[in-house]
Amino acid sequence: MHFFDKDMVATGKSEKKGSSIHHVNISERYNVVSHPNGGYLMAVMASRLMDISDKGRTPIITTNFLAPSSVGPADVRITEISRSKSFSRFEGRLIQGNNEVVRSMGTFMADDLHCSLDRYEEQSPVVMPPDECEAMPGMPDFSLFDTMDIRLEPQSAGWMKGQNGDKSEVKGWIRFREERPFDIFGIILAADSFFPPILVTQGMSSWVPTIEMSVNIRNLPEGYWLKGIFRTKHITCGLLEEDGELWDEAGNLVAISRQIAQFRG
Repeated sequence: MHFFDKDMVATGKSEKKGSSIHHVNISERYNVVSHPNGGYLMAVMASRLMDISDKGRTPIITTNFLAPSSVGPADVRITEISRSKSFSRFEGRLIQGNNEVVRSMGTFMADDLHCSLDRYEEQSPVVMPPDECEAMPGMPDFSLFDTMDIRLEPQSAGWMKGQNGDKSEVKGWIRFREERPFDIFGIILAADSFFPPILVTQGMSSWVPTIEMSVNIRNLPEGYWLKGIFRTKHITCGLLEEDGELWDEAGNLVAISRQIAQFRG
């Protein structure tokens, strides 16, 4: 079993006051500045929500980050919100100690729901091949970059050398360092593994904590690489949006994401 799959497994389950409680262990393999990466926490939540969902297609996971989380044991408390022929919705709360640190809502679509329209008004972005991109270097307290192989186009990586750009946009590729295809949970992790695009224009001195993030998975990908493009266009009173797309090697849209974050220079 791949280590990422082990890091998704619940260590136990119980029932309490009309909700299921899933016991998990938050791994140290996905840390960013010594705290678990938000995409990894969302993947943990999605895996627990899918455990009880009667539907498993194209999930939409929306998460609010309420307090800093940490490596170690936690509980995921799940409540069913609604269920219909087409969609099922569940709420999950990640509890560490006596504190709720993450709250997620998952919407799951029926596997046999008819697809009435497939239409792309924009095609897969042009990104340099992975071998021509710059590898994201290992950094102290950033174990995420030891787990994920991230390659950036040069214009997306200049900020790491003190060369800020004029457009808050990141383009590049991502895969697991230890070979593993991307499934639903890996896609969610990938959607939050690239650094915030605002750093391209503002440099490394910024701290950009996520307040809320939503990931909508459209297709399971072909190949082991995902192509990513992430943009920030507006900062207002220290709040910014980050819009992302993930595409596979065949040019299929895999997922779209949006997160709201706080810019702290």
